[in-house]
Amino acid sequence: MTQHSMFKIETVAPKIRRVTFTNPPVNVVGADTVVQLLAVVDELSKDEKFQVVVFDSGTPGYFFNHADLGQVPELLALNAADGTPTWVELVTRLTSAPFISIASIRGRTRGGGDEITLAFDLRYASLEEAVFCQPEVAIGIVPGGGSDRLARLLGRDRALEAVLTSEDYNAERAEKYGWVTRAVPDAELDDLVNTVAARIASFDKASVLGAKAQINRSTLPPVADLRASWAEFAESVNWPGFQARVPQLGKAIAEVGLDEIERNLGYYAGLINQQA
Repeated sequence: MTQHSMFKIETVAPKIRRVTFTNPPVNVVGADTVVQLLAVVDELSKDEKFQVVVFDSGTPGYFFNHADLGQVPELLALNAADGTPTWVELVTRLTSAPFISIASIRGRTRGGGDEITLAFDLRYASLEEAVFCQPEVAIGIVPGGGSDRLARLLGRDRALEAVLTSEDYNAERAEKYGWVTRAVPDAELDDLVNTVAARIASFDKASVLGAKAQINRSTLPPVADLRASWAEFAESVNWPGFQARVPQLGKAIAEVGLDEIERNLGYYAGLINQQA
């Protein structure tokens, strides 16, 4: 087992690892999260003995949540040596990783956290606990890559609905739209994930990764599109609309509390537009 401050890697079986993300109280994704997760992907990619990784959360009520607004400058400053934004490097490395990634989703999965989740190969969600949202438009910015993936999964009209309304989607609706692979009762989630992971791990690794590469070739957004969306996101944090809404969101947090805001972010993101 390898321990990072936010990520714990455990061996589930000879060919299966589990990565648990814990960043209380609400599992926001900051620059530090991105750096650590990229290091986790690097570490896992070098281990040829396994072929399936299950990603879950150690923070009740939250999977990978939205970006940490307090770390946006640091997040935008992260770049690889060749100029590639570290965010883009992370999500593209995840989708092309030499293993199958499975998300076991309990809790809220929004914004930048949803964009990481969309980079996993398979996504299984708890009907009672999972919630999905791309809240950026409601707070005056644009997604940094979620639109590129959601359009391919949901289709144009449903992707527009999800992004433009910035509403919270429960797991049942997310499954219907194609946002997740499957949604099941919470009591069945662990068994489903474990069964799928064990089955895939029992197959020949070359055929598993070969099939993944074929499907990636047919379905993934071009890296150039992801880079363009990230650049548009970076520009949008300077827009007047975002600058006006951030104080309103801070005021709402002070009035009703962080937990209430985070549990019902889709509702409050819409509400602040009446005050901006």
